[in-house]
Amino acid sequence: MPASASDAPDATVHAGQQASPAQAAPATPKPKPPAPEEQPFGQFVPGLLIPALSKEISAASGSAVELSFEQGPMPVVGTPCWMVCGQLGEGRRFWLCFSRDDINSPKTVALAEGGGNASLLESFLIDEKKSTLALLVSRLVQRLNGQKWLGPN
Repeated sequence: MPASASDAPDATVHAGQQASPAQAAPATPKPKPPAPEEQPFGQFVPGLLIPALSKEISAASGSAVELSFEQGPMPVVGTPCWMVCGQLGEGRRFWLCFSRDDINSPKTVALAEGGGNASLLESFLIDEKKSTLALLVSRLVQRLNGQKWLGPN
Protein backbone atom coordinates (compact mmCIF):
# COMPACT_ATOMS: atom_id res chain seq x y z
CA MET A 1 0.00 0.00 0.00
CA PRO A 2 1.47 3.37 -0.97
CA ALA A 3 2.39 5.78 1.78
CA SER A 4 0.13 8.77 2.11
CA ALA A 5 1.22 12.29 2.91
CA SER A 6 -0.01 11.80 6.45
CA ASP A 7 2.36 8.81 6.89
CA ALA A 8 5.46 10.88 5.94
CA PRO A 9 7.55 12.28 8.77
CA ASP A 10 7.07 15.97 9.47
CA ALA A 11 10.02 17.76 7.79
CA THR A 12 9.10 21.26 8.92
CA VAL A 13 10.80 22.97 11.80
CA HIS A 14 8.50 24.95 14.04
CA ALA A 15 9.52 28.18 15.75
CA GLY A 16 11.61 27.49 18.83
CA GLN A 17 12.76 24.10 17.57
CA GLN A 18 16.21 23.43 16.22
CA ALA A 19 16.70 21.66 12.94
CA SER A 20 18.17 18.21 13.13
CA PRO A 21 21.58 17.74 11.48
CA ALA A 22 19.88 16.16 8.48
CA GLN A 23 17.66 19.22 8.07
CA ALA A 24 20.37 21.89 8.58
CA ALA A 25 21.94 23.47 5.55
CA PRO A 26 25.35 21.99 4.84
CA ALA A 27 28.08 24.11 6.41
CA THR A 28 30.65 25.45 4.02
CA PRO A 29 34.12 24.62 5.26
CA LYS A 30 36.17 27.67 6.07
CA PRO A 31 39.01 28.04 3.62
CA LYS A 32 42.35 27.27 5.20
CA PRO A 33 44.62 30.27 5.26
CA PRO A 34 47.58 29.75 2.94
CA ALA A 35 50.77 28.47 4.50
CA PRO A 36 53.45 31.13 4.89
CA GLU A 37 55.57 29.25 2.35
CA GLU A 38 52.86 29.70 -0.29
CA GLN A 39 53.51 33.45 -0.41
CA PRO A 40 55.43 34.74 -3.40
CA PHE A 41 59.18 34.51 -2.88
CA GLY A 42 59.59 38.30 -2.98
CA GLN A 43 57.14 38.66 -0.09
CA PHE A 44 58.10 35.56 1.90
CA VAL A 45 61.81 36.35 2.29
CA PRO A 46 61.66 39.99 3.44
CA GLY A 47 58.29 39.69 5.19
CA LEU A 48 58.70 36.41 7.07
CA LEU A 49 62.14 34.82 6.70
CA ILE A 50 64.30 37.85 7.54
CA PRO A 51 62.31 38.85 10.66
CA ALA A 52 62.27 35.23 11.90
CA LEU A 53 66.02 34.85 11.27
CA SER A 54 66.74 38.14 12.99
CA LYS A 55 64.75 37.11 16.06
CA GLU A 56 66.33 33.65 16.35
CA ILE A 57 69.91 34.73 15.65
CA SER A 58 69.63 37.64 18.10
CA ALA A 59 68.17 35.33 20.76
CA ALA A 60 70.95 32.76 20.24
CA SER A 61 73.81 35.25 20.04
CA GLY A 62 72.63 37.91 22.45
CA SER A 63 73.42 40.62 19.90
CA ALA A 64 71.82 42.14 16.85
CA VAL A 65 72.35 40.83 13.35
CA GLU A 66 72.23 42.85 10.15
CA LEU A 67 70.23 41.11 7.42
CA SER A 68 69.44 42.12 3.86
CA PHE A 69 67.76 40.53 0.86
CA GLU A 70 69.29 41.11 -2.55
CA GLN A 71 69.96 39.69 -5.94
CA GLY A 72 73.56 39.48 -7.06
CA PRO A 73 76.53 37.22 -7.71
CA MET A 74 76.77 34.18 -5.45
CA PRO A 75 79.89 34.28 -3.28
CA VAL A 76 82.80 32.16 -4.54
CA VAL A 77 81.30 31.24 -7.93
CA GLY A 78 79.66 34.48 -9.11
CA THR A 79 76.47 32.86 -10.44
CA PRO A 80 73.46 35.22 -10.23
CA CYS A 81 71.15 34.35 -7.34
CA TRP A 82 68.87 35.70 -4.65
CA MET A 83 70.55 35.99 -1.24
CA VAL A 84 69.84 36.68 2.38
CA CYS A 85 73.04 38.38 3.49
CA GLY A 86 73.89 38.55 7.17
CA GLN A 87 76.53 40.24 9.24
CA LEU A 88 77.36 39.47 12.85
CA GLY A 89 79.93 41.07 15.12
CA GLU A 90 83.66 40.68 14.52
CA GLY A 91 83.28 40.87 10.74
CA ARG A 92 81.49 37.54 10.48
CA ARG A 93 79.30 37.36 7.37
CA PHE A 94 77.07 34.72 5.85
CA TRP A 95 74.97 34.33 2.73
CA LEU A 96 71.97 32.05 2.26
CA CYS A 97 71.70 31.77 -1.52
CA PHE A 98 68.70 30.62 -3.56
CA SER A 99 69.42 29.54 -7.13
CA ARG A 100 65.93 30.74 -8.23
CA ASP A 101 63.23 32.94 -6.75
CA ASP A 102 61.67 29.92 -5.04
CA ILE A 103 62.29 28.77 -1.46
CA ASN A 104 62.34 25.17 -2.67
CA SER A 105 65.10 25.84 -5.20
CA PRO A 106 68.63 24.52 -4.55
CA LYS A 107 70.24 26.52 -1.75
CA THR A 108 73.79 27.15 -0.61
CA VAL A 109 75.44 28.83 2.35
CA ALA A 110 78.67 30.80 2.30
CA LEU A 111 80.59 32.02 5.36
CA ALA A 112 83.36 34.56 5.86
CA GLU A 113 85.25 35.58 9.00
CA GLY A 114 87.15 38.72 9.88
CA GLY A 115 85.62 40.79 7.09
CA GLY A 116 87.24 38.63 4.41
CA ASN A 117 85.63 37.12 1.36
CA ALA A 118 83.80 33.82 1.44
CA SER A 119 86.03 31.00 0.28
CA LEU A 120 83.66 28.05 0.74
CA LEU A 121 80.20 27.38 -0.62
CA GLU A 122 78.15 24.61 1.05
CA SER A 123 74.95 22.95 -0.12
CA PHE A 124 72.08 23.73 2.23
CA LEU A 125 69.01 21.57 2.91
CA ILE A 126 69.75 19.30 -0.03
CA ASP A 127 67.75 16.36 1.33
CA GLU A 128 64.57 18.33 1.97
CA LYS A 129 61.86 18.18 -0.69
CA LYS A 130 59.90 21.09 0.76
CA SER A 131 61.33 24.05 2.64
CA THR A 132 59.34 25.71 5.40
CA LEU A 133 59.94 28.88 7.34
CA ALA A 134 60.71 26.94 10.51
CA LEU A 135 63.10 24.60 8.70
CA LEU A 136 65.03 27.40 6.98
CA VAL A 137 65.39 29.35 10.23
CA SER A 138 66.32 26.42 12.46
CA ARG A 139 68.88 24.92 10.08
CA LEU A 140 70.59 28.24 9.34
CA VAL A 141 70.79 29.05 13.06
CA GLN A 142 72.09 25.52 13.66
CA ARG A 143 74.75 26.02 10.96
CA LEU A 144 75.88 29.36 12.40
CA ASN A 145 75.94 27.88 15.88
CA GLY A 146 78.07 24.99 14.57
CA GLN A 147 80.50 27.65 13.36
CA LYS A 148 80.56 28.91 16.98
CA TRP A 149 79.31 32.31 15.90
CA LEU A 150 76.25 32.52 18.14
CA GLY A 151 77.66 32.33 21.63
CA PRO A 152 79.47 29.94 23.90
CA ASN A 153 79.41 26.32 22.81
